Amino acid sequence: MTTMHSANGLAGTQPTAKLCVNGAVLVADISGALYWPAQEALLVADLHLEKGSAYARWGQMLPPYDTCTTLNNLESVLARFRPRRLIALGDSFHDRTAAERVAPSERARIRSMTEALDWIWIAGNHDPEPPADWGGRVEPEITLGALVLRHEAIESHVAGEISGHYHPKASVRVRNKRISARCFIDDGRRLVLPAFGAYAGGLSVLDPALRGLFSREFQVHLLGRERLYRYPSHALVL
Repeated sequence: MTTMHSANGLAGTQPTAKLCVNGAVLVADISGALYWPAQEALLVADLHLEKGSAYARWGQMLPPYDTCTTLNNLESVLARFRPRRLIALGDSFHDRTAAERVAPSERARIRSMTEALDWIWIAGNHDPEPPADWGGRVEPEITLGALVLRHEAIESHVAGEISGHYHPKASVRVRNKRISARCFIDDGRRLVLPAFGAYAGGLSVLDPALRGLFSREFQVHLLGRERLYRYPSHALVL
């Protein structure tokens, strides 16, 4: 386990952190992915492929490289963990026509990954079904062992829920500086993953929409450049 940080300093950080949710032992990774050793499964949330091209259509010009960057990051994580299963927790595409805008070379990369793995696309609120020839299968949600995997948390469902959707981020004050980063958030009963997509934004874990899902003290693991930083909820700032 990683060492808990105080609100005014950093100690005991690692590029991964062991978490336990509803009895399942999980590994949070600095990339924003989550590895489940018992299931040999890698979980990622909110890829938001082709967000850049979606914004360009509305006149907000972003560099058109987010899909390539996101796939680069995903391939790197897969190479490190070598799972047999990949579960994408929804909003894998930024909008309903995003798949049509993915370049042929990137489609081929996705197809290569879906052929090599038991690939599951969890449906999200942005998502169409991916083209049939991209591989993998689509599910509204799945239950594996002690965990329920879905896109968006259901407030009434607590024990063992793993989800994405909110793109959580958190802020702390360290040596008189305010530091903000994407993060994992959990309380041992449920877990929300950070967005994996290169252009994905974030919602503060102290926002009522997120904070309201956790009825007790929770913890976050902030994604740093090289390490994860663990903080208790009472150490966070707006």
